[in-house]
Amino acid sequence: MYNAFRAACERVLRIPHDPTPPPGDEAGAQVFRAAPAYFKYRLVLWGLRTAFALGFGLLLLVGLNLALLNDRDVPPLVRTSVLVATSLPFLLLLAHTVFSLAILRLDYEKRWYVVTDRSLRVREGVVTVREMTVTFANIQNVAVVQGPIQRALGLADLQVETAGGGSAHANEKQLGPNLHVAWFRGIANADEVKTLIQDRLRRLKDAGLGDRDDHAPPAGAAPAFLDALRAVHAEARALRLAVSSGQ
Repeated sequence: MYNAFRAACERVLRIPHDPTPPPGDEAGAQVFRAAPAYFKYRLVLWGLRTAFALGFGLLLLVGLNLALLNDRDVPPLVRTSVLVATSLPFLLLLAHTVFSLAILRLDYEKRWYVVTDRSLRVREGVVTVREMTVTFANIQNVAVVQGPIQRALGLADLQVETAGGGSAHANEKQLGPNLHVAWFRGIANADEVKTLIQDRLRRLKDAGLGDRDDHAPPAGAAPAFLDALRAVHAEARALRLAVSSGQ
């Protein structure tokens, strides 16, 4: 049943297929996924929220109907109508709970982190798909963020900050996701990924971030340029001599 639900969501929500590697050496691209413990971690949080919502709804439903049953002045038709009217929202809440659980698992499966020798790409989300590509030339900071529950599960989030993010105070006032921060959420090898990114970033900086290769003149261009300058200088000198002789 879940496979049918996943296929329907991919078709209706137009969820993209697996992401292609970002710019760089595709042969050296490495793909990282959120750890299985990350799904369990989010499942526990989902269970706590669901238990509270369903428990409150069920308590309200039972309490209201018990009050009606104990009131003998209420006609049976009214009792039935109230039971149906109060049960419908609870059933919708129950259906939403099942749907949110399936979305939670699908979000875990559709979460990708790809790193090449020049850039990285992060994709997350199902209903709202967010895909972010960051070149190493724009990376300013790489940090591991880990809370107490994550430490207990052996998980961590890797935060990659890019240029243009502004101050931390400005980011707090920003509405919506910060487009200058990429997150590798729920990975079990955050230190390894951090080291990989830093090593490739250092390698690119040592190589001039690729600018020397991209803008280097072709072989023989410098001598040809000098010959052209000499020819222009000779013509200008001859023109000056001709003008001087005419005067």
